[in-house]
Amino acid sequence: MGTAAKRAFWRNENSGGWIWAFVVLLGIMLLHSLAILLFTRGFLLTRTELSQYSQCNDIAESPCFPPDDHSANRSCWTKPVVDRLVIIVLDALRFTIFELLHGFDFKKPWMDKLQVLHEFASQNQSSAKIFKATADPPTTSLQRLKGLTTGGLPTFIDVGNSFGAPAIVEDNLIHQLVQNGKRVVMMGDDTWSQLFPHHFITSYPFPSFNVKDLDTVDNGCITNLFPTLYEEDWDVLIAHFLGVDHAGHIFGVDSNPMIEKLEQYNEIIKKVVGVLESQSGPGGLHENTMLLVMGDHGQTINGDHGGGTAEEVETAIFALSSKKPPTTLLTTSDSSSCQLDMHGRRICINSIQQLDFAATVSALLGLPFPFGSIGRVNPELFSLAGGTWNLEKSTNGDDQSPSEGNNWMQNYVNVLCINSWQVKKYIDVYSSLSLIGFSEKDLLHVSELYSEAQELWSIVSKNFSDKSQMGFASFPLLKRQLDAYSAFLESVAALARSSWTEFNLKMMGIGFCIMLSSLCLHVFLIRRLDNLCGLHSSLPDYSRKLFGLSFACIIVMIRALSFLSNSFILEEGRVASFLLATTAILQLRYAIMKKMMLLEALVLCLLVPLLRISIELGQLKQAVNSLFLKVDPSKTLGIDDGSQFWMYVAEVLPILALIIVAYLLYKCIASSSSQGILKYVVFGTLFNYMLIALHWASDSSLLRQHMLLGGNGNLIPRVTYAAGFLQLLLLAIGQLIVKERSSNLEQRTVVKALALLSAWSSTIIILSGKQGPLVVLALFIGGWCLIRLMALEQDAKNYSSGSSLSYALPVTQWSLLAVCMFFSTGHWCAFDGLRYAAAFVGFDEFNLIRQAILLTIDTFGFSHILPIFGLPLLVACCYSLRQNKQVFSMRLCQVYLMYGFITAITVTFTMLCVTIQRRHLMVWGLFAPKFVFDVVGLLLGDFCILLSAVYYIA
Repeated sequence: MGTAAKRAFWRNENSGGWIWAFVVLLGIMLLHSLAILLFTRGFLLTRTELSQYSQCNDIAESPCFPPDDHSANRSCWTKPVVDRLVIIVLDALRFTIFELLHGFDFKKPWMDKLQVLHEFASQNQSSAKIFKATADPPTTSLQRLKGLTTGGLPTFIDVGNSFGAPAIVEDNLIHQLVQNGKRVVMMGDDTWSQLFPHHFITSYPFPSFNVKDLDTVDNGCITNLFPTLYEEDWDVLIAHFLGVDHAGHIFGVDSNPMIEKLEQYNEIIKKVVGVLESQSGPGGLHENTMLLVMGDHGQTINGDHGGGTAEEVETAIFALSSKKPPTTLLTTSDSSSCQLDMHGRRICINSIQQLDFAATVSALLGLPFPFGSIGRVNPELFSLAGGTWNLEKSTNGDDQSPSEGNNWMQNYVNVLCINSWQVKKYIDVYSSLSLIGFSEKDLLHVSELYSEAQELWSIVSKNFSDKSQMGFASFPLLKRQLDAYSAFLESVAALARSSWTEFNLKMMGIGFCIMLSSLCLHVFLIRRLDNLCGLHSSLPDYSRKLFGLSFACIIVMIRALSFLSNSFILEEGRVASFLLATTAILQLRYAIMKKMMLLEALVLCLLVPLLRISIELGQLKQAVNSLFLKVDPSKTLGIDDGSQFWMYVAEVLPILALIIVAYLLYKCIASSSSQGILKYVVFGTLFNYMLIALHWASDSSLLRQHMLLGGNGNLIPRVTYAAGFLQLLLLAIGQLIVKERSSNLEQRTVVKALALLSAWSSTIIILSGKQGPLVVLALFIGGWCLIRLMALEQDAKNYSSGSSLSYALPVTQWSLLAVCMFFSTGHWCAFDGLRYAAAFVGFDEFNLIRQAILLTIDTFGFSHILPIFGLPLLVACCYSLRQNKQVFSMRLCQVYLMYGFITAITVTFTMLCVTIQRRHLMVWGLFAPKFVFDVVGLLLGDFCILLSAVYYIA
């Protein structure tokens, strides 16, 4: 088909141009989807979950000593140390709550609110300990509960299941409890019931995903916890509180609801300990009960979690044994650090990896360790009940009995022998059954460490069995044995953390190659459309436009190459603003040289620093994100509560910005001659703006007093959502039934763009909170500057002479502006960068589909939806009215291909980055979330581009 025939195909207004654009853009979207699907299947594979389960009789295969079965307690792999266990989980418990020590200058209101734990730990150092517990990212609740109960490392792909947790099928602590006759009672977060659907003799689950609800789950726990403590028909009690997690998501850590929740928990724990102590006497119900108060993960200062920062991975475990050891046992590997708190009490903080939790609890209860556990029995936590094994010998006055500390050491070394044997057995089975497993070099190193430990064990075990020595082994020999087993277990944990995930490099390579082919297709189509348009740059102007193209390519490549560094990924927002500022300065130079568009160039140069400030605030995680959704922005800006003037400014400024946006929108549409559905849609948006302003005024503590406003806080958001959906529906109907009558392509496209953008804007603004109008205003000003500055890229004598070279730099700037919008609204490429509170604007109850849609709109509204739907303004406002519709449509399609090409390049380099860094320690905490956000953004962008092509070209 020749060029003339192809252009004739575009001229067929009934089917030609828009069908060609639809097919091409749909093909590109499908190509991207296929590339991402294949790459993802190779990259985000989970570790192989083995079907084997540990059994009591497996201990006969080990070289270790089985427990003494003459005890009244049931024995399995180890002799039980405690009879009953109470586990209280305080979701998202930050370790920094315990860090208020003597001489600590920097004090936050939420610090030192769990005073009861400090009190017990200082008064009963032999039976109560506080641990800093370190989790492995990702730090979503599902991964943490799975890791705590299986003793394995979390897998990234499970993040997608956090809102619909599947039952755990591999061996785990809860399964071992049930299989060995332990009765488990659960109350609180219903995630436990989803993970373990048939394991509890009694359960009181409560819905956990309504982050606006601070009390339902906690009140349910309180109602059932204390009566259950007095009952005898359970062995393990689990109570999972959610108030702190929800208070953090909605209000942030520095908030009154957070303080109130911590104070409430302080009283609850005090009452629980009181009940346990009252029943801890000889023959009492809780004579040998252990209490564990723990967090599943931490949270950032703004209350989010999911990543791998210290704030998110560091939480706490408080352990209290009701059966106090006769003396304090000092373990050889004591990791505690002791300091004085603000009240002068000596507090010792120990360390534990959450990876060790399942193995340690199994040893305390005498259960088989979960088959997939790679954790180590923690000596400090295990020592809380130390000295209780051979009390019979001690009371018989046997002077030849080993000392109490040495007796504990012998038992602990035997437990580590069982621990190491189980981990070695799992590693061997995993390597033989898994598709890839571990490398031969790593397996050889691990095997050598285990062989060394077992050679030493052969010597130690002879002393254990030597009757003439009364089962006594020397302390230095026990210490060497403990170090040998610890070195083996630590080596296995390090190996798993560095190379656990199985990567299918072949599928990753195929997906990457398909993505590269899509880039080639983009370039081919862009050049082909230039030929179809028949537009070429004049020779005198060609060199400058070629420089603009080269400069745009350099900017895009700099940003793409920055993704190969984890430091630049963390600074992505700052990098984008810097590159946008660089292009703005270049255009300011052009404007000065041509003596035109000076105002627009100067405004753009001034806008970028403001965006940078907002990005900095977002990176500090204080001024935006979940905190900004609240009605008290004055605190987020650090304004003194006593300053009424500044408080009024903070309350009025968003409403004033909304009024300015409404005025600009009205002026744009009023100057247009277009009538009908499009104008009605825009006027409907102006009405929505009035409702949003009324909603904020009624929700403001300052304005409500003077305006006597009130009412249902969910009504206006729901009306806004419904109106926005109705507006989009009217635009779709109008596209089908209304014939275009205006011959002015520029004006018609501008009105269509304003109508579509306004239909989306009200929903995006109300989800974004009071930052929304300011961001829309910044986006409006930035877009206007870029559109006006297009004149610098055009031939002043002949607008129609410009080829695609003229659009390279403006489209690149448009893309950078969209990236800045993402970060300036308080988002970042991590799961704690999602503003979960936005999903509940207008709703109190949880619905997965509805909340997912709202969260997606809030996350990508300013960075994808509005910029992509507004991109035709870049063509319409700078296009010669003398050209026909077919050339205009081809140019519009070309600009969309350029925009998609820029996005696809960044995703391609993200894929290259995660391929290179797949063994990096931050792969699941940083690189994988970045990959997920980018590919979701690419697919959403492709979909929006496809809809835009149909809307504007058809």
